[in-house]
Amino acid sequence: MSNIFVDQSKPSVVVIGGGIGGLTAGALLAHRGYSVLILDQAIVPGGCASTFKRQGFTFDVGATQVAGLEPGGIHHRIFSELEIDLPDATPCDPACAVYLPGENTPINVWRDQEKWREERQKQFPGSEPFWQLMATLFDASWEFQGRDPVLPPRNLWDLWQLTQAVRPSTLVTVPFTLFTVGDALRLCGLGNDRRLRTFLDLQLKLYSQVNAEETALLYAATALSVSQLPQGLFHLQGSMQVLSDRLVSALERDGGKLLMRHTVEQIKVENGKASAVVIRNQKTGEVWTQAADHIVANVTVQNLVQLLGEKAPSGYKQRVEKLPQASGAFVVYLGVDESAIPSECPPHLQFLYDADGVIGENNSLFVSVSHAGDGRAPEGKATIIASSFVDPEQWWSTQDYPGLKQKYTQEAIAKLAQYFYLKPETIVYQEAATPRSFAHYTGRDRGIVGGIGQRIPTFGPFGFANRTPIHHLWLVGDSTHPGEGTAGVSYSALTVVRQIQAES
Repeated sequence: MSNIFVDQSKPSVVVIGGGIGGLTAGALLAHRGYSVLILDQAIVPGGCASTFKRQGFTFDVGATQVAGLEPGGIHHRIFSELEIDLPDATPCDPACAVYLPGENTPINVWRDQEKWREERQKQFPGSEPFWQLMATLFDASWEFQGRDPVLPPRNLWDLWQLTQAVRPSTLVTVPFTLFTVGDALRLCGLGNDRRLRTFLDLQLKLYSQVNAEETALLYAATALSVSQLPQGLFHLQGSMQVLSDRLVSALERDGGKLLMRHTVEQIKVENGKASAVVIRNQKTGEVWTQAADHIVANVTVQNLVQLLGEKAPSGYKQRVEKLPQASGAFVVYLGVDESAIPSECPPHLQFLYDADGVIGENNSLFVSVSHAGDGRAPEGKATIIASSFVDPEQWWSTQDYPGLKQKYTQEAIAKLAQYFYLKPETIVYQEAATPRSFAHYTGRDRGIVGGIGQRIPTFGPFGFANRTPIHHLWLVGDSTHPGEGTAGVSYSALTVVRQIQAES
């Protein structure tokens, strides 16, 4: 047993995982007077929002856009408290250009509310009752979330925070708590609108992991509305790594420590309370046990159960084991000559494969394109990052992993070549990542990404709490409310920081 915490007068916190959720929790706790140690098994911090460099190109690993930078947004609030500058960013407008099968004109998800209203009325005649319902639910949900409710509550303090966030205007959401998007479409007489449903399936899969029929309506109301003013999605100058770097600088300024290439192998529990972690230094092989007053796990709920081993509460473990299969990601990273990019190309596009395309569970590609001067490519060059959700199991069970990876890469590039000018002479660099890649670099169980799926039984009030059944053990990240994305995991981090402070 060693002790890395020098100041014994301060309460100590070990954070497992240096993704955005862990870095945010650690930086806030250090700023509020705690001794903080963050441990991560990777080479660079940021988790699924980190970056890597190849031949002068900078590629965002997973996340490529950010919400919550606007005044009052979660990143804005947290960076203001930490007294650090927000990264330079440009709004994504349109947030996404969605191409449906067989169509050459995209559905543009505009940032301006009026432009988006005109676009959807033109694209989906008769659908306005559905969008008005979504707007009503979003306004109430956003106002509610802005008062920092704790969901789901697990003790009286949590419940008090939740009730404090409720207003009469919030109650409009209550009748829709058990509705899916599919239910709402039927309610609005749009259950048979195949084109609208295809569009919603594509967009919701990005945010909720599941299609319109399964996505919880209250979650979808936020996911589908957050790209419009006064909110919005943003493209960071430089790369996504800027977000992590600024949080690390705040952490270290306030006396916290970050150790990369250090793997947490076990969480120790004594008398129902998390007491320490077992750490392995990947470079030296040294193993030691670090005690702490609190342990914050910025990992998937599946990883958390593994770290607890036989100390995992049986009911909690069974619930995790019964979860539907989470998604993995297949990603193609291309460094290209700028001649490969059409003029007026939006920053984000989404394509649906034709019926014979097999990539992904819903056969879609989400594409992010760099723009001149954003720091991601040398002059005259650009990056294209294309990702699709996949079943992770096939990547672990296949007898021909290289062959499967090559097949998916070829299919993705063939699809991209229908929009971009991709030839041997315009592709400067290419690389692909699979669930195995994500498991190796992020440590996430089987390389799953994006949380546990925002179905009714797992979203918001019915999801996994930040407060685990083991005292002084906390869960942050995309397995908890409000879900995936840098904004979502930052909300979960803020909740845990408030809960820890309330117990100190």
